[in-house]
Formats: sequence, structure tokens, C-alpha cells
Amino acid sequence: MRGQPGPGPLVQAALDPLVTIATLAAAVSLFGAGFDGACLILALLVFAMTFPGGLTRESEKAGDLMLEIVTGWVAILGLLGLLGWATRTLDAFDQEVILAWALATPAVLFAAHRLLPLVLPRVLATQGLQKVAVIAGANDLGRRLAERLRDPMLGTRVAGYFDDRAAGRLQNLPAAQNLGDLSRLADFARAQRIDVIYIALPMASQPRILRLLEDLRDTTASIYFVPDIFVSDLIQARVDSIGGLPVVAVCESPFYGFNGMVKRMSDIVLASVILVLIAPLLLAIAIGVKLSSSGPILFKQRRYGLDGRKIVVYKFRSMTVAEDGDLVRQATRNDSRITRFGAFLRRTSLDELPQFINVLQGRMSVVGPRPHAVAHNELYRKLIRGYMIRHKVRPGITGLAQVNGFRGETETVEKMKGRIDMDLTYLRNWALLLDLQIILKTVVVVLGRQNAY
Repeated sequence: MRGQPGPGPLVQAALDPLVTIATLAAAVSLFGAGFDGACLILALLVFAMTFPGGLTRESEKAGDLMLEIVTGWVAILGLLGLLGWATRTLDAFDQEVILAWALATPAVLFAAHRLLPLVLPRVLATQGLQKVAVIAGANDLGRRLAERLRDPMLGTRVAGYFDDRAAGRLQNLPAAQNLGDLSRLADFARAQRIDVIYIALPMASQPRILRLLEDLRDTTASIYFVPDIFVSDLIQARVDSIGGLPVVAVCESPFYGFNGMVKRMSDIVLASVILVLIAPLLLAIAIGVKLSSSGPILFKQRRYGLDGRKIVVYKFRSMTVAEDGDLVRQATRNDSRITRFGAFLRRTSLDELPQFINVLQGRMSVVGPRPHAVAHNELYRKLIRGYMIRHKVRPGITGLAQVNGFRGETETVEKMKGRIDMDLTYLRNWALLLDLQIILKTVVVVLGRQNAY
């Protein structure tokens, strides 16, 4: 569910742009420069790039958090630099100010992200801004919701549960959190000035839900219904409407509407620029493949693309075989099928470069779930729950899984499941800035030659 009440989420969303702009203002003040029109435009651009969503997904580990911040910040600086070069406005800024701002911002952002969870809950409590909530339904869904609401950044305290079941059936529920049956909820909400009520009852309990909603008409609490379909693993879930009739999106592509246009345009621009830059390299590799072993220069293999439709993906041939049947054996370490030149191509990921042509064709994206051979799809779709959801988007040359340790051979189902979990995380959290972060991390991974053979 989106639209969580309370000021906490708004503070989270505004943290990165406010800290970044404040650091810019501090750098301007430090060097005695004026915050002129150029700086104001720069501040507005940064705000637009970082709100909402920011530079990080709030990683718990300090190292992961810093990496998220740095890669996101480098991506933003790259975009700003490209925009300044294209508009010939780079000379409008004091170079000392920009350098100090660029270097100081990641450190200030890191400190802000570490301090905010400690400071914000206390501020909300002392200012009377903390919300008090109750949950109708002490079932699995209600308890999962309570766990999410315990996030200190949300600024919400759960007072307890209401449920019609006998206390003996409410396993492991502390007595203090059992506030009574549903008939008492409305009176409790009025007497205790409850701010938010979450209804987490099964949709099969429609008569009870309707009676409860009728009782709650005489309260001032905000009421949220959490349908039990949200027990499932949802992708881009949201509430929409068709001609005024509300509908709930259970599984949808993140590239819906305007986001789809942004994603496609960024793919075309990136692929075009990269192909122009690497054209001499492509020619040299093609000659190397031809001279190193007999066979075609390009290896063409059928993969599943957008919406599970079959596409043809290009790679420089790195093996003595070109398998594309019902049984395809994954490449393994010291695989005898890999040529000497092919081993170099695979180790450096240069064999993937022709896929930028697939991007221009509209078959692939620069960033997205890596496409698997059709034979592998047919195997793993039966073994891994939600496997085919990754095909709600175009497959990518690189992806979130590849920069998080799931690159190369997946010799066990568990490793493949880890890769799929990363792919689904990408679908849930897509943003253009996330794509840029993945591209930067890919360069680091390739230079480190992790899991490539």
C-alpha cells in the first residue's frame, strides 16, 4: 500500500534533495560565491532528480548504504555534466564550489541517513505528530502489517488488535495487545482518539467488514483496508480506476505509461551513443572471433523477451558450439567448449556487446533481468515460484542480479532463486536513477571479473 499517513515518509522522500541542496548552499557560502540564478537552476535540477525516491533504498549495512549513495551521486553528476556540456553552461559555475559540493555531498548524505532513524521518531513524539493505529484482524496479514509499521521512520505506534476470535485462538498474541472483539473497535477509536484504523480481515468476511465500516462512520480516524491478496508476492501493486471504477493492480510492469516512455528513450540514447563509441572495438572482436575458430561471428539464441514472447539475442560466439535446442547446458568453469579467445570475451563480458543492437531493435533494454535460454526458462518456471514475472519487462544486458553476485553459472536451484529474487526486486523498485547505478556497478563488476568464465 502506498500513501502511508504521517510526516515520516515525506521526510524520507525529501531527505536527499534537501541535504544535497543544503550542501550546495554551504559550499557557495564557504567560498564566498553568490547563490545566483545558475545555482538556483542547478538546485532545481537536483531536486527533480532526487525527489521522490532519493539515492538509496535505505540499506542496513553501512558499506552498502555508502555504495548506493556514491553510485547514485556519480550518476547524477554525470547527467548534470552532460547537460552542462550540451548547453554550454559549465563556465557559469564556480569550479571550487562545484568540486567541494561534489566531494562533500556523499559524506553528508551518509551521515544524514544514519542519523535520521535515530532523531526523527523522537521529534515526531515530542511534537505530538506520532500517529496511533489499531488493526482489525490479528491474523497473519495483520501481524505482518504491524511489523512493517514498527519502522521508526513511519512515525506510527500500533496500540493493538481487534479480533472476534477467542483469546485462546490468537496464538502468541500478548494480552495487552488484544483490545477486544470488532464490536468494541468504534467506541475504542472515539475514546482513545485513534488516528488510523487498518482493516486486515479476509475478503471472505465481507458482511463483517461492511458492519465494521458502518460503525466507524462516527469516528475521525483514517481507515485503510488491507485486502488479503497482499499476502501474495505483488509486483508494482497499486490502486487505479477505469471509468471511475476502482481496480487493484496485482502484477504490473513498472514501465507503465510515462515510465515506459522514459525507459525506452533512455535505452535508445544509451545504446546509440555506446554503439558509436565501440564501433572500432566491435570490428576488432569480429575479426578475432573469425580467426580464432571456425564458425559464425555472432551467436544467435532464442530467449524469452517482454511478456514471454520469444526473441533472438545476439552475442559474439565464444564456443565451438551454438546450442539453441530443447536442452542447453550452461557454461561452466574450464568448459572445453569455450575457445581461448572466447574465454577472454566471456571474462571481460565483451561477448555481450552485440546486444546493444538488440536494444535498438526494441527486443532488449540496457538494464533489466538477464535473458535465459528457452530451455532454461522451461525448466526453472516449474521449480521457482514467480519465475515468469521477470518477463513483465524487456530483458537487459545487465541487471540488479548481475551486480549483486548472481553473475555467471547458476548450478543450483537456490542460486537461480537468488537471481530471480533480485530481478523481482528490480521490478518493484525501478527508477531511472537505479538503472544508472546498476550501469556504474556493472563496470566495477566487469573490471573485477567476478564469476565470469
